[in-house]
Formats: sequence, C-alpha cells, structure tokens
Amino acid sequence: MQISILGCGWLGFPLAKKLVEDGYSVKGSTTTASKMQELSSEGITPYKLELYDNGVQGDMSSFLSNSDILIIDIPPGLRRNPEADFTGKITNIISFIEKSGIQKLIFVSSTSVFEDQESFPEYTEESNPNGTSAAAKQLIACENLLIDNPNFDATIVRFGGLISKDRHPVTMLSNKSGLKNADAPANLIQREDCIELLSKIIENDEFGTVFNAAYPEHPKKSEYYTKEAKSRNIKAPEYDQNRPSKGKIISSKNLDKIGFEFKYEI
Repeated sequence: MQISILGCGWLGFPLAKKLVEDGYSVKGSTTTASKMQELSSEGITPYKLELYDNGVQGDMSSFLSNSDILIIDIPPGLRRNPEADFTGKITNIISFIEKSGIQKLIFVSSTSVFEDQESFPEYTEESNPNGTSAAAKQLIACENLLIDNPNFDATIVRFGGLISKDRHPVTMLSNKSGLKNADAPANLIQREDCIELLSKIIENDEFGTVFNAAYPEHPKKSEYYTKEAKSRNIKAPEYDQNRPSKGKIISSKNLDKIGFEFKYEI
C-alpha cells in the first residue's frame, strides 16, 4: 500500500518514518529543498510542494499518483497570519485528489473548531463545530469540503494541543504574566499518541469517520503549567485569577471503536 503525506513537518515526518517501518511505501512533501535529502534518507520519496491561495507549486499529480491514502497535515498558519486563505489552499488541491483516484483521506484538524465558553462545555464527535474565530471558521469549512466530497472517504482527526519531550508550550509561556483562562481545562496530546492514532486509523481502514483526540485528563491550565515549569526549573507563568475563564473539555466516543488507548500522559 502506498501513502502520500502532504506535510512532513514536526508531526508528518515522524509519522512517515513510522509508516515506512510498518512496511508502507510513503511519499512525503516538504516546502524546503534542504529537507528533500533528509526525507529520502529515511526511505520516503520526497516531493517539494508549496500550496498557495490560487494554485500549487510542484508536481502534485505525481505526488498523488498510485497512492491508496492521502494524509493532509499542513499547518494552517492562521495564528501568525489570520488573513491567510487556508480554505482556498485545500480547495485548490481537491481537483488533484479527484483526478488521482485516491479513495481514502485523513485530514489533520484541530479542536479549535469548538468554541471556548465560561461553562467549559464538553464536546464529542457528535457535537457540531461552533467556533466563531476566523481560523475556526476556515478549519470547519475545510472539514466540510472534504467530508462532503463524494469522490473519496475522508476521516477528520481533531487533535488537541500537540506536545512532545522536545516541544512544550510552557517554554513559551514561562515569564509571562497576566495570562487569561487560569481555570480552563487543558486539552493536550503527546505526538507519539498522535502517530499511533493515525497509524491505527490506517490499520483499521477507518475512513469516513471523525475523531476528537486529546488526553482524557484535563487539569486546570494554571495548575498544569505551573507544575510543568517547576519540572523544567523555569519560571512559572502567572495567570490573572480575577478574570473569568473560558474553555472546553474535548472528549471522544470514537477512539474506543478502533481500540485506541493513550500511552503517554500529558
């Protein structure tokens, strides 16, 4: 079986390596020429592809050719550039997917499609995405574009905040003060569990499904990040305890269906 991974970055690259180890033939895309050799050295067939609002730079047709599954794992970049047209980028590649004949697709989305509220609502896959920010609206639109397309079966995976041993948000929050949402629940997931879940979806041929994926424990953000800062011997972030917190709890009903269990605590 051949798999194309659009976006071999912080998550996509180790995922590609895992799939190669599992015996799949893997094509992987990158936006930087310098990473081509790195992908190739891991047994991944490299492609240099760049998505734009109005088109694609690179040989997208060859990248998708003869693949059974496409995994779309490209960062929307909407925090840095709220004006970016991520929906346009996804729209532009749909015609390539349709022409390629690929029948199965995984789209890496985010739990940010759900709105934070003072009541800390619990969202499952049965909950309708209700995010109102510009970024959330674009992600919701992308999910719908893929789910509603009759030419392939799209599985949507909404990850919580991604963390790993070498990348944790507390390092960016350290030394900051006046942070809001002190009591909001944390919704995080370790990168290794993300990779395991995506592999499990492929193994179980679970397409046409939606998964929420965040570790099932949700400590208060202020308590969690204080603990994480202490464990790293860095200054803990300071939260404004006088402001009401907005947040949410991300739950999943569908992970059990494929026998997925979290192995890495947040």
